[in-house]
Amino acid sequence: MANRSAAALGEIIRQQRELAELSMRQFAQLAGISNPYLSQIERGLRAPSEQVLDAIASALKISADTLYQQAGVSRPGEQDETSEVLDAIAADPHLTARQRSALKEVYEAFVAASPRHARRRHHDGAAT
Repeated sequence: MANRSAAALGEIIRQQRELAELSMRQFAQLAGISNPYLSQIERGLRAPSEQVLDAIASALKISADTLYQQAGVSRPGEQDETSEVLDAIAADPHLTARQRSALKEVYEAFVAASPRHARRRHHDGAAT
């Protein structure tokens, strides 16, 4: 995870902890991590592993995907597939700007309609 992503995620975690009116010490204990490690995560100095983020999300009573979404970042490994396709479309010298835009829209529509994406939205509570 890039430093900017870690900082954004840390900020969201800190905000959520404060909204839950939990001290850093209380929250670290709930999440099962050390107080110094939580401090480093909240300040964006360390990126939590998926396992730690799942524990943090559980302590906040939200999903890890929701934390990623609020921070504006993707789960490690998820963004790679989509961004690689979009990067390839953007880099193709044989396409016009209009063609690139159309391909990007079609691809994003297909991804949004895919069963895998729909399950993820449902898991986060966005779909019914």
